[in-house]
Amino acid sequence: MSSVTIYTSFYCNYCRRAKSLLDRKQVDYKEIRLDEDTEKRKDLIESLNWRTVPMIFVNKRFIGGYDQLAALEHSGELDRMLASEAQ
Repeated sequence: MSSVTIYTSFYCNYCRRAKSLLDRKQVDYKEIRLDEDTEKRKDLIESLNWRTVPMIFVNKRFIGGYDQLAALEHSGELDRMLASEAQ
């Protein structure tokens, strides 16, 4: 089973869209609110060179934000990623 983690903030529309897409696909995911953990947000920004939320990981691989998630869904690649075993 794949592992999905999504880093979000409360007032983020793209975070809601990403979670909605995953919910429609009935994908279980772990949500971590970065507006409640500023140290974690700082660490992720530095390590990923990515400043915006959502920050989405599938099988511990950073895939990007909502736009990247939607593109993967549109291409069919998201289903392949979710079907692969977590590493």
